Amino acid sequence: MFDGLTNFLLHWATLAGALWLASHLFRNVRFDSHGALIAAALLLGFANTFVRPLVILLTLPFTLITFGLFLLVVNGLMILLVARLVRGFQVTGLWTAMLVSIFISLFSFAVSYFLADHGAAFQLPIGPAGPGGPGTWI
Repeated sequence: MFDGLTNFLLHWATLAGALWLASHLFRNVRFDSHGALIAAALLLGFANTFVRPLVILLTLPFTLITFGLFLLVVNGLMILLVARLVRGFQVTGLWTAMLVSIFISLFSFAVSYFLADHGAAFQLPIGPAGPGGPGTWI
């Protein structure tokens, strides 16, 4: 019952941690309070879920022409949108926002890699290899 909620909270905490770390690594990213950080992480998650797909669809020709590199601009624009909406969250410039979006992507990838169950993807067959038996590779 709480699997979806646990997943949401885990993604939200990862995003908040990435934003907090980005504010310490990039001098043009700043949070005035912890509340602004939490609100920015929550709003960025919603913007990436609902607004970003629409923007990607509308800018599909640019994305195809640039072989997908325009998605960096879209990600940066999502961060600038959230910075505009959340009081106490400042990001100076599109280049900074694009670098922060790359950092957030790499940070989220690293966290999900370390939290994933790596043994579930491939299991050695044990037992008889009959159809439907424990030795099948399906």
